[in-house]
Amino acid sequence: MIKKIAQHQLSVGEKIGYACGDLASNFYWRIFDVFLFIFYTDVFGLSAAAVGTMMLVTRLIDAFSDPLMGAIADRTKTKMGKFRPYLLWGIIPMIAAGVLTFTVPDVSDSNKLIWAYGTYIFMMLAYTFINVPYGALLGVITPDSQQRTTLTSFRFIGAFSGGSLVAYMTPELVNYLGQGDEALGWQYTMLIYGLVAAVLFVITFLSTTERVCPPAHQKTPILQDLKDLTQNKPWKVLFVLALIIMMTISLRGSSGTFYFKYYVERPDLIGSFAMAYMIALAVGAACTPLLTKLIDKRCLLMVLMTIVAALSLIFYFVPSDDITSMYVLQILIGLALGPKSPLVFSMYADTADFSQWRTGRRATAMIFSAAAFAQKLGGALAGAMIGWLLASLGYVANQVQTGSSQEGIVLLMTLIPAIFAAIAVPLIYFYPLDEKQLKKLQDDLLIHGDRDQQELPVASDKNSTKGAIHV
Repeated sequence: MIKKIAQHQLSVGEKIGYACGDLASNFYWRIFDVFLFIFYTDVFGLSAAAVGTMMLVTRLIDAFSDPLMGAIADRTKTKMGKFRPYLLWGIIPMIAAGVLTFTVPDVSDSNKLIWAYGTYIFMMLAYTFINVPYGALLGVITPDSQQRTTLTSFRFIGAFSGGSLVAYMTPELVNYLGQGDEALGWQYTMLIYGLVAAVLFVITFLSTTERVCPPAHQKTPILQDLKDLTQNKPWKVLFVLALIIMMTISLRGSSGTFYFKYYVERPDLIGSFAMAYMIALAVGAACTPLLTKLIDKRCLLMVLMTIVAALSLIFYFVPSDDITSMYVLQILIGLALGPKSPLVFSMYADTADFSQWRTGRRATAMIFSAAAFAQKLGGALAGAMIGWLLASLGYVANQVQTGSSQEGIVLLMTLIPAIFAAIAVPLIYFYPLDEKQLKKLQDDLLIHGDRDQQELPVASDKNSTKGAIHV
């Protein structure tokens, strides 16, 4: 239930503490997004096509692991809460998985591929184990929609700050720690990142409180949770939207390393270029609470994705020697994409409220786990697209690229992400919860929070209560 704490103001300390969790997560996620593909091709020694296929196949496992983890977390009952304990329980698996994924075994090529599949699957499962409960924690810290937007802004400032550090420091750390052995440098780098992430997850555990609880005596089969998702229109729109937007982001993030190494022929700029982008994302995320006070979340998201599509299109026409224009456009795209994550994740928390309002049941982690799957699937599809396109155009690692493979790299960085960003705009239009409707359903939950499911106002075409929200 939602207790009568809507006016509870979160402290800055709790907001920063929660943000530390995504700061920790981005010591892994940003590695996946920016460096993992090129690590597999240029260091590990796999073909681009094999990497693309592996990323797609392994991420499909998340179709089962993410919702399963959500169901487990929703049914966890400890004195520490439902979701917070996983921030401690998941630390050791995350550290181990990170180091093993970036270990290059001295085996045959076929066994290398098996190792890559096994360790990457382990990495994804370890990430799911800790990150699904962390994401769900957002939905139970506060029931207030505006405070959730503020909290997600802090979260993604942490995420993008971590991403900035990773983007800039990783190439330098790998070179310094490896001392000429790039594979060894990656192992040591991931060990350091894992230890830092462990400390940050502990801080999040100690500084946050779970305040929103499911209705008393709730007993919901897992299949019922899944059925509730399929009948939750706001969530379904966000699921597809998150997948499309993540393809936009992942295509640009992963292809950026190839872009500067093979098209611009300035690999020394990879770190600073990625850091400039991450800083711009952080600034954009920080502006989100102010922007949402001026414009509805849905309209704001439509405007931002239109800007991203236009700027990505312009990027296509930048010549390989115009470094200044590349940085300017990348920063502007980062500023536009920065509010996307706080907006979408606060909207996911709102869909958890909608589901409880509609059904009398709450499954916060299930909603956020399925959201995480949408992100991972979007990243997987982007990775597969990169691998298959580069392979079809004759990409060869650590060699001067042909004209066609160079053109493919430019398309992956510019026009293709622009298309996906443009597709996202009309999708956002179908998201049905505006601020007025959210206020209505959250007020209803406060009033009826201690009642049984049958007494909650449920909107339907056949039997609706006065003032119910039709979605």
